[in-house]
Amino acid sequence: MGDVLAGIHATWEFDTDSVLIRFERGIRTPRLFLSLRERRIPYAALSSVALTPGKRGTVVLHAVPRPGADPLLEAAAGQLKEGCDPYRLVLPAERGTLAGHYADELGGVLGPDASLPAERFLVTAPEAPMHFKAYDGRAGFDGRRVSFRWSRTGASSAKWKAGDQTFPVTELAGIEWRSPDASEGYLRLLPRGGASDSEVGGPAPDPAPGAGQTLARARPDQDPAAVVFGLGYGPVHESLPFAAAVLESVRRTQSVPVASVPVPVGGARRDPADIAERIRHLGDLREAGLVTDDEFSAKKAELLAEL
Repeated sequence: MGDVLAGIHATWEFDTDSVLIRFERGIRTPRLFLSLRERRIPYAALSSVALTPGKRGTVVLHAVPRPGADPLLEAAAGQLKEGCDPYRLVLPAERGTLAGHYADELGGVLGPDASLPAERFLVTAPEAPMHFKAYDGRAGFDGRRVSFRWSRTGASSAKWKAGDQTFPVTELAGIEWRSPDASEGYLRLLPRGGASDSEVGGPAPDPAPGAGQTLARARPDQDPAAVVFGLGYGPVHESLPFAAAVLESVRRTQSVPVASVPVPVGGARRDPADIAERIRHLGDLREAGLVTDDEFSAKKAELLAEL
């Protein structure tokens, strides 16, 4: 198609096989869009496109992705509000005729598989390294490992006692993200063996009274595999692109046979600076009375053995 359609908060640049969505910076631009900045959507990732009337003299060009094609929407699990849908382009009503032309053009390039779920992610996830500051800690992702570093003022005693956490993506089954627009937003990592490999995003229902232990999980503010945010904790919309990047990496890892993953001779070695920081952190916990001298000595020996 090779043309540009400028709307409110975003511009769509049409190419031969994809559309590049550039999100505009502005006071009223949704914060999620500011975090995303731009996204390239292959036409093969779309299932349909439509032009509908919008609010207050606008029209909306809305592309609908195929289920399973976009790691961002898989992580969001249906929690995004209409105004934060990155596949909606809002335009002034006077551009309706032009927008209708693009809707017809875009609909004409959708392939025969457009109505089918995607077998793999077709939209590229945001690139690592990434990080964001939550209420009780800082989350980081380098493409291979997720790290949680707890805040002295926000983290619960359970998280302080567990210490800062590092999770290789090879040991994860998926993620669970609850929107920061909810009263209790969080990002939880799901380890292999602790959740179904198909459980990848969105808030899990709370276990019913009397439910089996296999369904029970610690509250996110007590779970060392989760960071919390949301109303009262500050809007952390960087958390969704972060979750999508982790999810894409987990899926990619799951598609590689374990036997083909190289294992370093003698086992993996930890960064000495990271070990020193963990030992310092343990010392703080001992000073605060959260761990005993014996617990400190035992954990310090474990950490030193990883060097």
